[in-house]
Amino acid sequence: MKVITFGEIMLRLKTPEHERFFQTPRFEATFGGGEANVAVSLANYGMASEFLTVLPDNVIGDECIRELRRFGVGTDKILRGEGRMGIYYLESGANQRPSKVVYDRSYSSMALATEDMFDWDKVFFDVDWLHITGITPAISQNAADLSVRACDEAKKRGITVSCDLNFRKNLWKYGVKADEIMTKIASLTDVLIANEEDCQKSLGISLDVEVEAGKLDTEKYKILSDKVLGLYPDARVIAITLRESHSADHNGWSACINNRSEFYVSRKYEIKDIVDRVGGGDSFAGGLIYGLRTYDDDKKALEFAVAASCLKHSIPGDFNRVTVKEVETLMNGDASGRVQR
Repeated sequence: MKVITFGEIMLRLKTPEHERFFQTPRFEATFGGGEANVAVSLANYGMASEFLTVLPDNVIGDECIRELRRFGVGTDKILRGEGRMGIYYLESGANQRPSKVVYDRSYSSMALATEDMFDWDKVFFDVDWLHITGITPAISQNAADLSVRACDEAKKRGITVSCDLNFRKNLWKYGVKADEIMTKIASLTDVLIANEEDCQKSLGISLDVEVEAGKLDTEKYKILSDKVLGLYPDARVIAITLRESHSADHNGWSACINNRSEFYVSRKYEIKDIVDRVGGGDSFAGGLIYGLRTYDDDKKALEFAVAASCLKHSIPGDFNRVTVKEVETLMNGDASGRVQR
């Protein structure tokens, strides 16, 4: 059995090194997107994974499929349709200058896709886990309807559903508020992944939690996670990431998990000299899914996810190119970074 992730993958155009937009007339062209990033992580861990999306029927779409296949991600269920490839532009920040993302996703193939394009029995054949995020539902009403439908069809078949709420304020522009859609998806979800802002903006649940003061009160996150689980009785577990942004180059990184009977807080990593933090949350989600499917201990699953995401901050690009052994080495305490010979 395998995990299928559903959403939009984009062409990623990044400025070289830490240059500003058009400081030089060059962009680094790769691919990335929340749900695809999770599929790549799982494939890297040796877990069977597939990616479901709609791509334009052109050479850019062809190259995207080739890239996914190179990582071992299943692509046989990807559809080709009208529209274009979504794009995001990335300017990598440094020190006190934050990174910037500019989305160009209107009228993409995924934004235009409709529910009747999908054969849900085929989509979920040989699948026991669906992963989705709050990013794809934000790009269009069609994509939102498709996301809800995918979760509903998965639940009808007894498939585990995980959702990373992933609120993106620059995407919800088509006249619907995030909580109108994301509360529907959360009600169909078994494993919720979020940060404090996601809970507030996507589910309408908030607490007085300071995330910019350099210190996090984890007890408040216990209360927050209890509130979410109380509102969504079908959810088995919620994991909340705890990021302390000291600068673009220096973040504190940890997470907590609530499985209704126990609440755990992970080890905290001080991540300095960040190479690329984009995809960090997706690498956490991929690590959590792997951990929950592999270990009997939810705390161990959480530690694997946090360590995997910590390592992602050292890797350029959206994809987390690490192995289980590398993640377990870090989660077991070896953070020396010494040369391996």
